[in-house]
Amino acid sequence: MNLDKYTAQLRENLIAAAALGDEKTQSTAAALAAATENSARLVLLAALSDLATEVSAEIGDRTVHVSIDGTDALVDVRKSAGAAPEEDEHPSFEDMTGDISRVTLRLVEQIKARAEDAAAQSGQSLNSWLSTAVQGALRDQMKRSARWDAQ
Repeated sequence: MNLDKYTAQLRENLIAAAALGDEKTQSTAAALAAATENSARLVLLAALSDLATEVSAEIGDRTVHVSIDGTDALVDVRKSAGAAPEEDEHPSFEDMTGDISRVTLRLVEQIKARAEDAAAQSGQSLNSWLSTAVQGALRDQMKRSARWDAQ
């Protein structure tokens, strides 16, 4: 972000305010505006740094850093040390939605009977119970994968 835009606006505002005075007042205002430009840039950087600190405190898993390069303020967002993996890296199962597909599942008769009993006990159809079981298995696998990636 180029800070010249903001310091130029401040300079123009000072000169416009001095336009109400005589020629000497206008000249003095122009000199003061030019002399305080670097100070104004530093004040803007301090304000941006305070904002970065507040934003960093709110977002928790990231930190926002502001630095200056000539007349530009540079903003850098970094992962905090020890931050959990990004949600985008491992979306939760609930975040994965889409069209429903039909799957044929072949089970040994004893396992099918036990699954039907478990579904009945939980008040679900066999299809819903199996879907919930697959979701749980996928969720567990994603948690293990996230822990593995974090190491």
